[in-house]
Amino acid sequence: MSPYPTSRTEVAKSKRTVLLTGASGSMGSATLCELLQRRDRFDIVLLAHGTKHGRRALRPFLNEPGVRIVWGDLRDYASVLECVSGADVVLHTAALISPAADRDPVLTEQINVGSIRNILRAIAAQPDPDRVRLVSVGSVATTGSRLPPLHWGRVGDPITPAVGDHYAVSKIEAECLVVESGLEHWVSLRQTFICIPRLLSLMDPIMFHQPVTTLFEFVTARDSGRLMANACEETVPNDFWRRAYNIGGGENCRVGYVQYLNRIFGTLGLGTLMQLAERRWFALKNFHCQWYLDSDVLEGYLHFRKDGMDQYAAQVKASTPWLLRIGLGRLIPRSVIKNLMMKRLAQRPEGPLHWIESGDQARIEAFFGSREQWENIPGWEEAIPAPGPARPLDHGYDDSLPDARIGLADARSAALFRGGECLAEDMQPGNLYTPLRWRCFAGHEFDATPYLVLRAGHWCRDCQTQLSDAARAAGNPFLAQVIPVPAANI
Repeated sequence: MSPYPTSRTEVAKSKRTVLLTGASGSMGSATLCELLQRRDRFDIVLLAHGTKHGRRALRPFLNEPGVRIVWGDLRDYASVLECVSGADVVLHTAALISPAADRDPVLTEQINVGSIRNILRAIAAQPDPDRVRLVSVGSVATTGSRLPPLHWGRVGDPITPAVGDHYAVSKIEAECLVVESGLEHWVSLRQTFICIPRLLSLMDPIMFHQPVTTLFEFVTARDSGRLMANACEETVPNDFWRRAYNIGGGENCRVGYVQYLNRIFGTLGLGTLMQLAERRWFALKNFHCQWYLDSDVLEGYLHFRKDGMDQYAAQVKASTPWLLRIGLGRLIPRSVIKNLMMKRLAQRPEGPLHWIESGDQARIEAFFGSREQWENIPGWEEAIPAPGPARPLDHGYDDSLPDARIGLADARSAALFRGGECLAEDMQPGNLYTPLRWRCFAGHEFDATPYLVLRAGHWCRDCQTQLSDAARAAGNPFLAQVIPVPAANI
């Protein structure tokens, strides 16, 4: 345990005890703000890393009534067990995210996978594990690149991370552990592009990893916090649990990447993207994000949406340094911003211009296809095509069936569409949580629940770690719907 002090308050037996991880992060801090407004029915336990950043962020809450802070490490089982013991709800928002996650894959796996292992182990150690509600935050990154015309997605689509996306790989493993945990009350909430007000803090080369044709359905940090707090309420129906969901802000939050950047840069008085960056500074493929066909499902349960693009732009402006708020940005020549800030970002080691200039062939191939394709990227004078209509992917079985009617024939059909087979001899209709035996096209055999395969879109982990995307798609028609992903940025 950490030597840092711990604040404690008496736990009121009439209240639910909520454990929150990641309270110093974007989603976690917004969740904490929401929970603090509901202390009439929740006592809050925070498991926080005793770093300088963590202590500074949580210092205002050290003596806050109804809040107990435990300084510890999610990789340390003893710390996790202390906090899980007595908790009614566990909200797990903590994670090592990109771009930091890509710099240290080993640490990423230790934190993102190790933390959920410890949480699940600690819940299982409780006198009544099924009493504990686990809300685990997944990621849209697990479904990889979904550029138009494949920009409409839903839970159950193929799980396939972008090349080199260590964060996505870790979240895939974490979600598998949650789904296969055997617990009665869990959900995996796949977080989308989360919009935080402090936009300037996100100025990083990763902004150029997104193709300009990217479409995403964002959610604000404020709505995300409301979502997590609402999941703690006793009014949440029982059929909410044991499912994966896409988090999305709905129709008012569906935008294109260029549209989004133009709105935010305009709010700050900095101009348009076309004035501030070259089109060829942006990747052609190999990121993530999409619009959702099914994000309304989660809204139907938790009723968290209040913000759209207008509300988010207002949040950005309110959190911006006052010099920009009063219009200083309009006085800065666009060429200065372009060449001294934006171009330098793109030229940093994690930026596309650096890959081109240094001849980083692996990244050039992953994000552009080839140097020739990069050279052929047009300028902004060539319009970005308008989004096409929704085209749901085929899941290999009748996915409109209610869970109670899913049976062995559906499992076999789904496996066949993945180039493999379901080896089980029988399956009780509607039992989606007892593992079955499967075989992929490459001959790997594995156990997985029907929910993980049919409803959540997972398949053979050995293929994912051992074979190239092209090799997997060649033997898996389900996956071939999204691989190779269109690389057109023209």
